Amino acid sequence: MNKPTLDRANVLARPPAAVGKPRSAADLLSAMADELGIKTFFQKAPRRIEGTVAPELLHSFAANLRNRLGVEHLSAISCVDWIDQGQFELVYHFWSYRDSTLMSAKVRIDRATAQMDTITDLWQPASFFERDIHEMFGVYFRGNGDLEKYILSDWNGPPPMRKDFVSRDFAHEHFQFKTYDVPWDERIQGGYYGSRNGEEKKNG
Repeated sequence: MNKPTLDRANVLARPPAAVGKPRSAADLLSAMADELGIKTFFQKAPRRIEGTVAPELLHSFAANLRNRLGVEHLSAISCVDWIDQGQFELVYHFWSYRDSTLMSAKVRIDRATAQMDTITDLWQPASFFERDIHEMFGVYFRGNGDLEKYILSDWNGPPPMRKDFVSRDFAHEHFQFKTYDVPWDERIQGGYYGSRNGEEKKNG
């Protein structure tokens, strides 16, 4: 059976709300296999479906999930750094109001190049999630026109959520440290320096 093709000209058109009897996980899995040609998903838990999608097929998968199967809501996009495998894993979480089911699509991309197509043309909230992942992990989303920093606006270091980022080493390389010792601390019961000096005297 030929896989359905995606009409990109109609991607932005919001489909009508999905109505009808809620579908079971088995029904959804069958529809994904028959209508989308996707057979890599399985039921993980009640009201939870999960599977893998190739990165070059994710946009088409997401568009067809929305337009053909009536899965209306993008809940989140998260990222996992599999540093030992040289990959990032992007996890797209879609919610079906009709079926009260969360569908999670896992996509692996190369960690060294770290690029992925945007889905902001399908769901506007994807802009926030992609921007956050770009800032924290360094993944570049092709087609997203706003990947400027918004949390770490004054940050000049590498993406801090990558597993090879060591905050202690970065701090020692970029900041000067000084002892913070205030004269009134020893007069406060339980004060840090007072307690510390007391311990030192007792141990000495």
